[in-house]
Amino acid sequence: MIYRLYERRLLADLHTLPEQICFMITEQDMLDAPGNLSLAVQWCRDLGIKSVMFHISTDDPARLERCLPLIRTISSIARLTLHYGDESEVSGEGMGVTVAIGKSGREEIADCVRRMAEDRVDPASVDEGLLESYLTFKYEPDLVIKTGGDHLTDFLIWQSVYSELFFLDVNWALLRKVDFLRALRDFQSRARRFGK
Repeated sequence: MIYRLYERRLLADLHTLPEQICFMITEQDMLDAPGNLSLAVQWCRDLGIKSVMFHISTDDPARLERCLPLIRTISSIARLTLHYGDESEVSGEGMGVTVAIGKSGREEIADCVRRMAEDRVDPASVDEGLLESYLTFKYEPDLVIKTGGDHLTDFLIWQSVYSELFFLDVNWALLRKVDFLRALRDFQSRARRFGK
C-alpha cells in the first residue's frame, strides 16, 4: 500500500521525461529475472518514453540463448531490434526497443575504423559526424540506468558521453516501478550541459 502511494506521488511529480533510456544489466540479472525486460518496456511505454534499450553484458552470449524466446515476446507490444552474436533481427511495431546482448563499445568503435579503412575514407575527412554514421547503435540515451552493484560497461561509450547516469541500489531481479520512477525523478532534477 505504501509503495502504491509513493508510486502515485512520484508519477504526479514527473514533468520532464527522457526520450531515450538505456538499462545496463548483467547476464546474471537476465537469468534471475528475464520477465523484467517486458515489465520495464511496459513502464516506459505507459509514460510515453520514445525508445528504450537494454544492454546485457556477458562474455558468452550463448549462455543467454534460453532467454531469446522471452525477449522476442517484446515484439508483441513494441518494435524490437535484437542484437545477438553477429545477428540482428527486427520484429513488431510501435515504440522502439533494442536489446543488445554481449556487445562492446570498444569493439563497435574498432569496427567503425575498420569499415572506414575498407571504404578508403580519407583520414583528413574523418570527423564526429562521419564516425557516427558508421556506428552500429545510432542511439544517444538521455538516461542510462545501471542496476545492482556491478560495474558500468563500455557499451555506447561514444553515444552516452552526454547521457545522465543513474545507479540504482537494487538488483534487476528486485526492480520495482518506484525504483524506476526514482531514476526519472532524479533525471528531471539535473541541469543537462551536454559537455559545456
